[in-house]
Amino acid sequence: MEFEEKQYLGYNKFNLFIRLFIALGAFGSYFVSESNVKDETADLFLFIGLGILVISLLSFFVLHLKTQIFGNILELDGFWTTRKVKIDLNNIVKCETLKYSKMLFNRPVYNLHLRGKIKFFTHGNWAVELTDKDGLKYKVGSQRYKELNQLINQKITN
Repeated sequence: MEFEEKQYLGYNKFNLFIRLFIALGAFGSYFVSESNVKDETADLFLFIGLGILVISLLSFFVLHLKTQIFGNILELDGFWTTRKVKIDLNNIVKCETLKYSKMLFNRPVYNLHLRGKIKFFTHGNWAVELTDKDGLKYKVGSQRYKELNQLINQKITN
């Protein structure tokens, strides 16, 4: 194996922001409720906030995208029920790095076919875009995009 990168679901800024916002809302509702009348509803808000924080911490260990290169194959493996995607690097004509998106928050995607591109993304700002002989583009988000780009360019020039 020449390259391997694992990206975990909990690091995605979009989902992290949403989970923390909901947890803060639950904690705020707990603390705003009348202090002398702490009934079951106020306690429920506390438990919901704590539950969201625990789930958020556990999501830091959930593998979302595993990128591997061995031989002339780029393999993208998702979590649980997703199928492995294998890209033959012999069919790739161009590889370049670029910003994944202009947006600050991006949802994690796996094998999303959209506007002539196939996207794979968990977190970060940069991606490697591969173009095959048929003109189909693969956009693979990566934390180690420079290393991935360099290795793929070595493979396609040989």
